[in-house]
Amino acid sequence: MKQNAASGVRVGLFSIGLETYWPQFPGLQDRLLTSNRRIATQLESSGVELTNLGLIDNPARARQAGHQFRAADVDLIFLHVSTYALSSTVLPVVRRARVPVIILNLAPGDAIDYMAFNRLTSRREMTGEWLAWCQACPVPEIANVFRRSNIPFFEVTGTLDEASVWNEIDGWVQAARVVSRMEHNRVGLMGHYYGGMLDIYSDLTLHSAVFGCHFEMLEVDELAALRRDVNAADIAARVAHFHDVFDVQPDCPASELERAARTSIALDRLVAEHDLGSLAYYYQGSGIAENEDAVTSIILGTSLLTARGIPVAGEYEVKNVQAMKILDCFGAGGSFTEYYATDFEDDVVLMGHDGPGHIAIAQDKIKVCPLEVYHGKIGLGLSVEMSVKNGPVTLLSVVETGTGTLELLVAEGESVPGPILEIGNTNSRYRFPMGARNFIQNWNAHAPAHHCAVGLGHVAPTLEKFSALLGVKIHRIC
Repeated sequence: MKQNAASGVRVGLFSIGLETYWPQFPGLQDRLLTSNRRIATQLESSGVELTNLGLIDNPARARQAGHQFRAADVDLIFLHVSTYALSSTVLPVVRRARVPVIILNLAPGDAIDYMAFNRLTSRREMTGEWLAWCQACPVPEIANVFRRSNIPFFEVTGTLDEASVWNEIDGWVQAARVVSRMEHNRVGLMGHYYGGMLDIYSDLTLHSAVFGCHFEMLEVDELAALRRDVNAADIAARVAHFHDVFDVQPDCPASELERAARTSIALDRLVAEHDLGSLAYYYQGSGIAENEDAVTSIILGTSLLTARGIPVAGEYEVKNVQAMKILDCFGAGGSFTEYYATDFEDDVVLMGHDGPGHIAIAQDKIKVCPLEVYHGKIGLGLSVEMSVKNGPVTLLSVVETGTGTLELLVAEGESVPGPILEIGNTNSRYRFPMGARNFIQNWNAHAPAHHCAVGLGHVAPTLEKFSALLGVKIHRIC
């Protein structure tokens, strides 16, 4: 499946009621259906592919609805509790679909008009009006049945007109969309691990089971072969593109820019050939000149890919390219980083890394600098130097535990201005509400790998919904 096929999300919606009420209380069914249509319109405005089954009011219709949701291959179901309904009209709908359920416990307004209600002359009319406000009544019954049936469920409580309610619902839609995109993601793995970094070694089967992604094993030789077919005109055009998107420093040799351009074009072709949505790579070198030439000229091309929503992680860091992809799917960016020093005077943590940088989240135009040596790695060549845009940021780590599970670790902070180390790498200064010392100690207490991803904005609440839909633990330290 092509990557863009997973850009949307399939959502199911149904409201519940009790068919016994309709002949007893004229107009009640129409009122509840009107609320259902309001919710459907709001959901469709967020760009979802919606299957709305209307009002389910008896067990027979519930069984039919379960088949319909399963046939529609929905990713998430919104259950609108409009009035009292039997749990036997709910369980068959969601049991067959086998996806998480968001219970919408939404009242038609802020409060019942008690004076107007008590002026009604018919107790039948009064009961009908009461039932229109009775959505909270069956929620405990539904929750009890879902829990005993091992069906994951979550709840949004409020009113149909409440902005915070719709923000919450939109958060669930965003989370479901990212779950779907991760499930359809094809992760390229090229080369091998950086030898000796035991923390970054990953269980690929576990990642496939949790996220649903596919891993495509690639050879550096293929990238080298693709480089041979790049012509001079394409190289010249890509060098010109480098000058447009980067701040290319005057001491960058033309030959290095051309070498990077050749590799960048080959990378684009490799990604297209394998329909990749992300890539992790590392190559130590084996004396094959073409392969070494490809890997030591890769940083500008991988930075362009990362900015296009195809994050690239160095050092073969599978867990971190997953974190980068998650943040990017949420529209936050997602750049490779690690902390490497602490400024106790300013109470900030210095974080950065060599390799690709995310152009879209940079404070200024990214500098391209020549390096005499890639520290700890083979070769030399061009590198990128950037700081993450000043303002709120979120750090995310995918943590592989010692018990065969994946967890998420998240922290919210702020990228702040100040001096950085101008060494041709990504470098930023981060301040956290708990202070630098406590942040580091609390982050380390959850034992992540030493890399993490950084994105713009504070997106921890939506990441919590994402982890809930996946059924994995999340630890938010600030």
